[in-house]
Amino acid sequence: MVKYVFVTGGVLSSVGKGVVTSSIGKMLQARGYKVTVIKIDPYVNVDAGTMNPYMHGEVYVTDDGGETDLDLGGYERFLDLNLKKENNITTGMVYKEVIEKERRGDFLGRCVQIVPHVTDEIKNRIRSVAERSNVDVALTEIGGTVGDIEGLPFLEAIRQMRLEEGYENTLYVHVALVPILDVTKEMKTKPLQHSVNELRRIGIQPDIIVARCRKMIDSEALRKIALFGTISEDAVFCSYNVQSIYQVPLILDEQGMGEFVCKRLGFSEREPDFSELKNFVDAALNPEHEVRIALVGKYAGLVDSYISMNEALRHAGAACRTKVSIHYIEAEKFEQNPKEAEVLKEFDGVFVPYGFGPRGTEGKITAIKFAREKDIPFLGICYGFQLAVIEFARNVCGLKEANSTEINPKSPHPVIDLMPEQRGIEYKGATMRLGAHKIIIKPDTVAYTLYKSEAIYERHRHRFEVNLDYSERLEKNGLTFSGRSPDGRRMEILEQPDHFFFFASQFHGEFKSRPGNPDPEYYGFVKACLDRKLGKSKPEF
Repeated sequence: MVKYVFVTGGVLSSVGKGVVTSSIGKMLQARGYKVTVIKIDPYVNVDAGTMNPYMHGEVYVTDDGGETDLDLGGYERFLDLNLKKENNITTGMVYKEVIEKERRGDFLGRCVQIVPHVTDEIKNRIRSVAERSNVDVALTEIGGTVGDIEGLPFLEAIRQMRLEEGYENTLYVHVALVPILDVTKEMKTKPLQHSVNELRRIGIQPDIIVARCRKMIDSEALRKIALFGTISEDAVFCSYNVQSIYQVPLILDEQGMGEFVCKRLGFSEREPDFSELKNFVDAALNPEHEVRIALVGKYAGLVDSYISMNEALRHAGAACRTKVSIHYIEAEKFEQNPKEAEVLKEFDGVFVPYGFGPRGTEGKITAIKFAREKDIPFLGICYGFQLAVIEFARNVCGLKEANSTEINPKSPHPVIDLMPEQRGIEYKGATMRLGAHKIIIKPDTVAYTLYKSEAIYERHRHRFEVNLDYSERLEKNGLTFSGRSPDGRRMEILEQPDHFFFFASQFHGEFKSRPGNPDPEYYGFVKACLDRKLGKSKPEF
């Protein structure tokens, strides 16, 4: 029988529920148990696909084309899983399905209500994921904060699951902030106590409490949390600040959380094997070198907009025993004054990430031009790939007004154009080219050296692509399209062979990057940045 672990959060949002959820999964995996993870988002959007990154961070894409919450990326990286779109449940999904059932007459004329119809739909989705995944444990993180009105149906659903699945098959974990007052240096547990009381009012008594704090809680704070949380002291743990989030499973396991979870779920205790995780953490925390990367983007004001890219760069850095220092530069800065691009001389590499719409595009193009002309290692992803094509068309091929029809629909040289199958689409949600698609790599190229394969599968999220009418002209002037779709009509990877490292992809390699197994294009970029800094004549992949 599948066991269910439910993780809730209190006091404030972004308290670290996702990291704790992933850490529980890692502690179970280290003991040989198979897990899957579900993220519940109480917003009414059907999925994250139509949201601006400033609203909710990056949109994460699964192999099967799901546009999901960024926490799914954290689960995949931590636990080396390939999750599906069904692993993300939103209020919008649930209500959409319930309303469609009502319209079909599935409820046989009954009055459709939050309880039982909405809660039943939530429970059915959780159980469906667990059963199809064939796992020992299904972990579910409830997004938001206990006390939020939009989260109540989900909390009611997991309350009911305790009754239906049994005490021995369900586990409630509550993560809440324990602030430290600057003046007195006291650890204040009262906010956590209030969040536990709010859970109890709903009908949920936590089995485990994880205190989120700047440092390890002291014995007095632990005693208070246990007393007022109505749990034993050995069920209280602390997720304190560490250099790397990948240390969290290790510090929680040292406190006995892995053993406690296994005992509480009725599993036989096994000796955990964290050797691979420890090797990665050691490489990440003890670098031999450092490179500085300029990330030129249009969402630079929110680091979570690029969380998978940041992690992919760090995975690559660990593989090179190199600290990757990422400096976020707002692309509009270069639009206002192109001479500001001179600042890029101070960096070992230039990275231009994804984006949508015209804002900041000319600034990104300025950065790409500077990197190309100064032969600074460059990596472009999705929009960065498209803008690299535009920059090359303008400044090398002589097509001065080259552009994307997304930016200028009347461009005389639309080197980037809307994909044919996208024409006439009115709905924005889940209608892009999404998910994993096959790519054929040309031999004797940088791409082939990095991927070591003639065929790969990578995840996509875009509507626009290289206009095939211009591909031959671009290549005649020195651009190499080293990766294409199987039919040859879609350009997927570009590179410039006469440069130290100039590489870009239409796909998002960061979504498949893992600790200890970095994505090839990110690894190639970081290694090139390091090798150039070390004075080598060419990258040594």
